[in-house]
Amino acid sequence: MHSINELQDLIKKAFNPALFTHEPAELYDPITYTLNLGGKRIRPLLVLLGCDLFGGNIEKAMPAAIAIELFHNFTLLHDDIMDCAPLRRGQETVYKKWNTNIAILSGDTMFALAYEYLSQCNPQVLPSALSEFTRTARLVCEGQQYDMNFEKQKVVSINDYLEMIRLKTAVLIGCSLKLGSILAKAPDQETEKIYSFGENIGMAFQLQDDLLDVFGDEQKFGKEIGRDIVSGKKTFLLLKAFEIASQKERTELGKCFSEQFISEKEKISRVKTVYQLLNIKEITLREIEKYYSMAQEFLNDIQVEKSSKKVLDSFANELLKRDF
Repeated sequence: MHSINELQDLIKKAFNPALFTHEPAELYDPITYTLNLGGKRIRPLLVLLGCDLFGGNIEKAMPAAIAIELFHNFTLLHDDIMDCAPLRRGQETVYKKWNTNIAILSGDTMFALAYEYLSQCNPQVLPSALSEFTRTARLVCEGQQYDMNFEKQKVVSINDYLEMIRLKTAVLIGCSLKLGSILAKAPDQETEKIYSFGENIGMAFQLQDDLLDVFGDEQKFGKEIGRDIVSGKKTFLLLKAFEIASQKERTELGKCFSEQFISEKEKISRVKTVYQLLNIKEITLREIEKYYSMAQEFLNDIQVEKSSKKVLDSFANELLKRDF
């Protein structure tokens, strides 16, 4: 097995900005700009880890890794438009730096490029890889639509929310690992196990992201704290709070999201106070642990040498050890 650092170095070299330097510049410059914003490159790394776990050729898996990262960034490009987000990773979003039409078309081009790269994979396994990639792309779009629906939907259950984040976030984590295993020609039952491992890690990762938005250290988290509260996003934390709150606490939460002249700072403070009274942080941490434990069960059941799983296991641990 290759180390995480070795794989990250390979990915860094693969994302040469010259790859996307074409004409017209108005179409391709935003793609280069987006990919140069950084990010952890988690999903392409998982493609290579999934391939390496089953003894595949990671160099031949690189086109799929690039495809996954292009697709992921395409979704972010369009999400920023839908969310009216001015910043991404501390820099202007594409639609702000250029305009909405350019952002839409550049995003569409990234989606097309993702398929172009994926089509370079081994022809023997390409049908399976394309099928998995296409299915996942559709599910991610379904998840985004549910997310937008929830903004206007008065009643959203915790199960509704968990299904939404499964579709919007977790399935792409699972797909990344599964694509790698498909390219390594792993047996079907093993590709399903690694997919389930990834999906559960993805659930834990998104729940932790929700938690960090409220209780995280802004410098370590890399994002402004409390944005989910300010926007009234129906996260696991908020839905759980409403579920277990007393009438008094439920009324206070209602006021926080209905009062027109409350400042953002006060809103965050008051909602966070209710969360602390209800032990929402501890409840969410238990939910994260539940998904992590399920992920470990699937990883343990994969039929490869235990030593070969250490790198993937270590990476999952690090992914979920972001500081508060």
